[in-house]
Amino acid sequence: MCGIAGIINPPGSEADPSLLRHMIDRIRHRGPDDSAVYVKDRAGLAHARLSIIDLTSGQQPMHNETGTVSIVFNGEIFNFPELRDGLIKQGCRFRTRSDTEVILRLYELKGEDCVHDLNGQWAFAVWDARQEKLFVSRDRVGIAPMFYTQAAGAFIFASEIKAIFADPRVARRVDIAGLNEIFTFWVNLPPRTFFENICELPPGHSLVLQDGAVRVACYWRLDYPTSGSPRHIDERECAEQLLELLVDATRLRLRADVPVGAYLSGGLDSSVIAAVVRRYTETPLKTFSVSFEDAEFDESRHQKEVAGALGTEHCEVPCSYGDIGRVFPRVVWHAEKPILRTAPAPLFMLSRLVRESGYKVVLTGEGSDEIFGGYDLFKEAKIRRFWGVRPESQMRPLLLKRLYPYLPKLQAQSPAYLQAFFQVGDSYASSRLFSHLPRWELTSKLKMFLSPEVLQSSAAEDPYHRIEAQLPEGYDRWDPFSRAQYLEAEYLLPGYLLSSQADRVAMAHSIEARYPFLDHRVVEFANALPPRLKMKVLREKYILKRAAGGLVPESIRNRAKQPYRSPDSQSFFATGAREYVEAALAPARVARHGIFHAAAVLKLLEKVRRGQAIGIKDNMAFVGILSTQLAIDQFIDHFGEVQ
Repeated sequence: MCGIAGIINPPGSEADPSLLRHMIDRIRHRGPDDSAVYVKDRAGLAHARLSIIDLTSGQQPMHNETGTVSIVFNGEIFNFPELRDGLIKQGCRFRTRSDTEVILRLYELKGEDCVHDLNGQWAFAVWDARQEKLFVSRDRVGIAPMFYTQAAGAFIFASEIKAIFADPRVARRVDIAGLNEIFTFWVNLPPRTFFENICELPPGHSLVLQDGAVRVACYWRLDYPTSGSPRHIDERECAEQLLELLVDATRLRLRADVPVGAYLSGGLDSSVIAAVVRRYTETPLKTFSVSFEDAEFDESRHQKEVAGALGTEHCEVPCSYGDIGRVFPRVVWHAEKPILRTAPAPLFMLSRLVRESGYKVVLTGEGSDEIFGGYDLFKEAKIRRFWGVRPESQMRPLLLKRLYPYLPKLQAQSPAYLQAFFQVGDSYASSRLFSHLPRWELTSKLKMFLSPEVLQSSAAEDPYHRIEAQLPEGYDRWDPFSRAQYLEAEYLLPGYLLSSQADRVAMAHSIEARYPFLDHRVVEFANALPPRLKMKVLREKYILKRAAGGLVPESIRNRAKQPYRSPDSQSFFATGAREYVEAALAPARVARHGIFHAAAVLKLLEKVRRGQAIGIKDNMAFVGILSTQLAIDQFIDHFGEVQ
């Protein structure tokens, strides 16, 4: 992964190389090994390189022989050797061994359709001077980031928003509707972002700028079988096919001219990927984990069990309350938006450990829960539908309590409370967003801290209406389980998990993460399966667990899904964290920013300071408010001062 940026000025106005240099310098953490700027008339491209493939000759921006087609590329194309061989047979001549040149030649041959041949994670921009056309593309599931805006007649794009803000023509303002979405869904619905007039290119989409017009088109989307589609599947054969796909996806993602490590969480997904590397390849493997001082969050016992069973060289970074509090402002700077949990902070520390260990690339198990139905949310939705058939039942709500043993406040609630909280009943079951309503309704309670002016402004648009308007044709014909998977994979996965918890905190320390489960062939294979092979009764990831038989320790294979969590509000009053928290949430500053109700925030601050914050709502509110205040301070009030 690298950092890219570019400017296409209106005709007659030349691009400024010094401005492009300033833009790319803002994101040098994404590519510390090299950087370059290219300007030709009104078009300018910039690149910061993290050297992983073709270390000696893959410099960018890269051009064809005539200089009429130029590219900047962030990411990896894992099937580039096969594509390269095929292009050579068609008469193409290559000057490098890089995957960047493969994209360039493919574009020359196929134009915008080149993206269909790619297996990888990417965001790239091609300036075609022959047609005065900019072509921008983002990978299918949204691993690589891409943002853009238009200002003073110019089209400006970059891997991160901070590079766009380096252009003085771009205004820096909070988008209240964008904040409203984050305080509902945890994420923005692309193309909207937290900042006004800054757009995100959605996953699986390409963009064309030509003749002053911008066209955004979808080239790939998530799809699922129609509910009730009869299909006989041999489970043993299906598990074998899945394992074969995962082995190939993992092998492809080991392609690098530098060592490749792996994250190890102690759960099934990362353990499967590490086991595949050990069993099916000759690649030496070093694994990396986070451990917590608080036993409630610590998974180190399971991590060490897997590392021992696989014989990997294992490293871990210990994470304390104070550590989370200390790194949190840097996490917000890299996330470029409010976040509602501290979970990215330990992963920020983990990527630093990887870099200090001499690695640039790690494999991770991200994506498995979305495509194989691993989250408690999927079980919860199934239980809610089951309970809804007999809402008077006193036994069925006990299933929900068993689902969340780590939430003590929930254990004390009555069936009537649970029925209301989890929205059980016919009036809720008919909602197209049924699976996610309890989560989103709980998150929406954070809006009680917004100022009256912001509340009034955000009331102009219902975020639920906007997400329903984006649902694809055929959504209502899918099984309810598949609809829940779609909402998770389409929005939370790219908007939060692959962004704030993955790309941003990894690239903060120049680490590229790779995701075998998100190989589009694995995703399409999993999506085509009937829900019963993903969750059998309430046993999550059934077919993956079957495929993992004999591959990972049985204790890990049969272990119930444990959500990755980290300490939240209590992290901010440990040594070294308190000063900036008090400053960010001071009533005068809160009132000056105008986003939150200063008196309400002060009451919450006092509650947290006394250690009396209880439950998910208090913790999300505190982290969400703090991260919003920090984001405004870093990106609007003091942008030029933050590095």
